[in-house]
This record gives sequence, structure tokens and C-alpha cells, in this order.
Amino acid sequence: MIATFNLYTVSLFLHISAAIVGLGATFALSIAFPLAVRMGDPRHLLFMHKLNLEVITKLASPALGLILITGIVQVIDSDFISFSDAWISIAFVLVIILGGLQGAYFAKTDRKLAAQVESELAGGATELSAEYQKDAQREGSMGALSGLLVLATVFVMVFKPGA
Repeated sequence: MIATFNLYTVSLFLHISAAIVGLGATFALSIAFPLAVRMGDPRHLLFMHKLNLEVITKLASPALGLILITGIVQVIDSDFISFSDAWISIAFVLVIILGGLQGAYFAKTDRKLAAQVESELAGGATELSAEYQKDAQREGSMGALSGLLVLATVFVMVFKPGA
């Protein structure tokens, strides 16, 4: 047999692909934002906030939705995975937390910070305000937390604690 195509394997393929493509992009942004800061031109920060928003809304959030749906499909279709398994419950909770952070925090914050940069630049600023710096640093810290949650989710999915 060359390959097994069934609901479980197709769902697993979509699940893993969504994790790599959708969530992997957020890790690339964690490198790009500090680069934009080091370049010293506030216009680069405006671009980064707009790019973050595009990645969140068009890659990461849809990927999390697909991860959640395909995870449910895999549990329902499987003879060896159950919703009562600790690792399944932990993974679902982590994915839901990540989705909440993306929708309630990151999208909102990037919209706010992009507008703030645009306003400050329109006012002739060559350096961004202390308020912007504080909020951008907080977003960076939340991004690091989000990255740790992604890695924790991968850890749970691979090592299956409590299984």
C-alpha cells in the first residue's frame, strides 16, 4: 500500500499543516519586529504592526480554527484517543487560549499601535512616544508568552502526558 487516505489521515495532514504554516509565521514575526526597531525608522514599525495584523487575521487565526476542528475530528474518528485523555484536554485549552489572545489582544493591540504610529508620524515625530514604546514592549512580552504556549501545545501533542 502506498498511502492511507481516510478521514483521520486527511484531518491529521490538515492539522499539522495548519500548525506549521499558521503558527510558524508568528515565530518569524518575533524576529522581524526587533529588526524593525533596530533599523531606527518608525515607518518600519508601522509596517510591522500592519504585517502582524495580516498574519493574525489571514494565517494564524484561521489556522487555529482549523487545528481545533481537525483535532475534534481526530478524537471522534479515533479508537485510541478520547476527549477524557488529559493531553487532549490540555491541548484544547491551550489552543483556545491562543485563539483568545490573538483575537482579544494581538489584533486589537496591533490596530491601536499602527494607528498610534501613523498619528505620531503625521504629527512630524521622528521618534515614537514613550507610551508607544511601553505598549509595544508589552505586546512583545505577550508575543513571547504566546510562543511559549505554542511550544507547550506541541510538547503536549508529541509527548501526550497522562496517556
